[in-house]
Amino acid sequence: MNTSPATNYAQRLLQESGLTSSHEPIDVMLVSILLQEHYRLTGRLERLATEKDDTFRLGTDSSSYLVKVSPPDEAEAVVALQTAAMRHLESTAPHLPVQRVKLTADGDDHVTIRLNDGRPRVLRVFDFVEGQILAMVSPDAERLAKAGEMLGRVDVALRTFTHPADRRGLAWDIRHFHQLTELVEHTSNPEHRQLAEKVFRLFGENVVPRLSDLEAQVIHGDFSPYNVVVDPKSEHFITGVIDFGDTVRSAVIFDPAVPMANLLARTPDHPWREACALVAGYQRTRPIKDSELPLLPIAALARLTLRALLTNWRAERAPERREYLLGHAKDDWINVEHALAVSLDDVIAQLRQVRHGHA
Repeated sequence: MNTSPATNYAQRLLQESGLTSSHEPIDVMLVSILLQEHYRLTGRLERLATEKDDTFRLGTDSSSYLVKVSPPDEAEAVVALQTAAMRHLESTAPHLPVQRVKLTADGDDHVTIRLNDGRPRVLRVFDFVEGQILAMVSPDAERLAKAGEMLGRVDVALRTFTHPADRRGLAWDIRHFHQLTELVEHTSNPEHRQLAEKVFRLFGENVVPRLSDLEAQVIHGDFSPYNVVVDPKSEHFITGVIDFGDTVRSAVIFDPAVPMANLLARTPDHPWREACALVAGYQRTRPIKDSELPLLPIAALARLTLRALLTNWRAERAPERREYLLGHAKDDWINVEHALAVSLDDVIAQLRQVRHGHA
């Protein structure tokens, strides 16, 4: 059977993103040996559920660390990009609460592992950021704005960052949304398919013609409420920014579109209220161009639709991670429907209003 160029592109993108293959979990004893040998660290390792990496929390007598081993199909250069972005932020914006990379005893920022299949995997150690994640609290508008401000500061600090792998292919990058229409075929619910097709149409008509002229730089790529650590008792509220696994060079507006997508319809009577509150904060530190602001709600809808489609597709292929994957996306289609029920002109007016209110 012949496949179309679009299908080939989508499959290649999914493969480059490390989403097409499953792998045996790495042996915890091997991880312990490597940590002792290269980092002089010993303690109790607890495996954590994550999207792709093998991830552990290491508890020592004095500290906690996060240990990540990259999946076997993720290129070493892509892992190096993620690490380099974190190191850049640590050196150029040390005041930002970005997760820190721990160096090995020899001063390296990672350890390369080669297992029986010959494919390299990269082990890295980070400081463990204590606290609640944003997804577990119910912040008011000002606290959501503080989250937006923090993302704006991260993006300002990343403006000057470059890396040989920063133009990586990443399925989660909203820039490629219109090239993943084949994912709709894996959705059996006809109402969900209709919602997806409507969002693809909106994106194709409004965003695709502008893709080449949108302001671009390296962005965090996944500033979701699961990657933002908070302390409700602190005046700063945001105490940690974690997980640079989706770092990529893309349109700047696609960075705030990610947390917007996660906030859509959390208040069903006002589906866009929380998302707009976050963007108001983002614009205090990283203003969005007037010409690009109308594309932001469509990008947020695209991201939410993409998560619903990719999650369903991946849960079919990786049953061992099905519960974790579906847990993060259980209300996505309902939220897409509620968000689409509001006139996009009204949403854009709301975004302009909150922007001028904080000018």
